[in-house]
Amino acid sequence: MKKENLKRNDTAKEGSLLYLTKPVGIGIVTTAQKKGIVKQEHLQKATDTMLTLNKPGAQFGKMNYVNAMTDVTGFGLLGHLCEMCEGSGLSAEINFSDVPCFDFLHEYIQQKSMPGGTQRNWESYGHKISSISEEQKSILADPQTSGGLLVSVDADKKNEFEKLALSIGLELRSFGKLGKRLEKLLA
Repeated sequence: MKKENLKRNDTAKEGSLLYLTKPVGIGIVTTAQKKGIVKQEHLQKATDTMLTLNKPGAQFGKMNYVNAMTDVTGFGLLGHLCEMCEGSGLSAEINFSDVPCFDFLHEYIQQKSMPGGTQRNWESYGHKISSISEEQKSILADPQTSGGLLVSVDADKKNEFEKLALSIGLELRSFGKLGKRLEKLLA
């Protein structure tokens, strides 16, 4: 990788759109496995997701309109988004219904299948987040193993970025937008 293609997590721009290349919820599924309550097809989806490499990052790094990027790991989506916002002097507004996540998480959340890391994550950065529901917290602060890439894209390049992503097998849509720094980093 060329140095000029290197993306950082503290160079996001105001007005940029946010994308995530893999669904969140890995920690919830693996905890369900440890509890012996996971359905095999759900475990397989999580496993397939963890085994998918973040190769698109090399392609995205070549795009000038991708202004910041980081992987989502143990701090969960909110933790890494907080880092991006703090480093860039911005706040984010996300639409929870657009956040990529496994569509079966609700049943495991109902069975209290959240890893201990979720609560530790929330305790470390929850004060920076506007009020969210317990279910949203369970998903957005869920620690990820081999999580996806959090990508900040110039808003005027939305169609170009989504077309590029589709050409490499990713059907992506924005789940949020970066704006001026507010009291809370995430709304």
